[in-house]
Amino acid sequence: MLYLHIPFCKKACHYCDFHFSTSLQQQKPMVEALCTEIALQKDYLDTKILHSIYFGGGTPSLLTGDELQQIFDTIRQYFTIADDAEITLEANPDDLQLAKLQTLKAIGINRLSIGVQTFNDHYLQTMNRTHTAAEAIACVENTKLIGFNNFSIDLMYGFPAANHLNWQADIAQVLAFRPTHISTYCLTIEPKTALYHQVKTKQFVPASDNFAAEQYEILIEQLTTQDYQHYEISNFALPTFYARHNSNYWKKGKYLGIGASAHSYNGTTRQANIANNNLYIKAIRQGQIPAEIEVLTPAEHINEYILVNLRTTWGCNREWLATNYNYKFSEKLLAAYAQQGLMVYDSQTVYLTSKGRLLADKICSDFFVVL
Repeated sequence: MLYLHIPFCKKACHYCDFHFSTSLQQQKPMVEALCTEIALQKDYLDTKILHSIYFGGGTPSLLTGDELQQIFDTIRQYFTIADDAEITLEANPDDLQLAKLQTLKAIGINRLSIGVQTFNDHYLQTMNRTHTAAEAIACVENTKLIGFNNFSIDLMYGFPAANHLNWQADIAQVLAFRPTHISTYCLTIEPKTALYHQVKTKQFVPASDNFAAEQYEILIEQLTTQDYQHYEISNFALPTFYARHNSNYWKKGKYLGIGASAHSYNGTTRQANIANNNLYIKAIRQGQIPAEIEVLTPAEHINEYILVNLRTTWGCNREWLATNYNYKFSEKLLAAYAQQGLMVYDSQTVYLTSKGRLLADKICSDFFVVL
């Protein structure tokens, strides 16, 4: 699996703490650096066949058709893209006019992840998004018109409000589009963001945890009754449309990350590129990979597996953990959580109920190996 990080945005969303720059002057040299890193990292994976390519960011939809073509030409120099590969590009609605959609499809993008977040203009302005509700609706309509039969819509919940009417309207609008995949995120106050400053200075009062939890429960009920499978805490998909890229992460598959701040994993070590565009480009031009390498201990492997897989519908494979790491779940703790309706388990599998997913981080940590 190949991931490419495109660290550019038109402007900063107030809640975002990802690595990006609002200056687009380095876009061309960054694309050249990405292509060079692909060549430098061509032997990182133990296969040359790619079943998933994912353009994340940042805002990958800012790339021009020529820049995307340059990246694809480089990928094909060193890898073989499988005929059935899932090739995803994250996009903002205001970037997806008909001409751009046609270009993306012609280049080989076959799946879009559209960052709608909400169809409420007030919330969009409050979060400093670059698009309007009307642009979001037009974008999705055009996506379907052009023939993208596989696309995901991002939705955000937990905006402060007197009731859940806006949230229910957002869900209804998404369901009317019938995307193959829906990713949902609770509005979170991250340190060093504009939203964090607004909360500290009392310019913004976030919704309560209980209010956000109620919206999460509304979401699950509405989507699952419309045949969407809740296959991971934040993700819903129609049957056979689970995101291949994310599923590979959750199943501890190997992946190569290209770009500033991108992460890679080869089954033994984890590699994290420097989160600085200037230093990244400079190092790549010198033929160096500006990355820190971390060798995971058995305890770290176990904890990561539990943390990630308990979030999914397939849960944790008890036999796999026992065979590979001699790890056994506490039967006493399993029984206690099952009695509370938070967990289901048998001799083969352990997974969380919908109720348990609201407390996933706490439950997972109780099963961690102490480092």
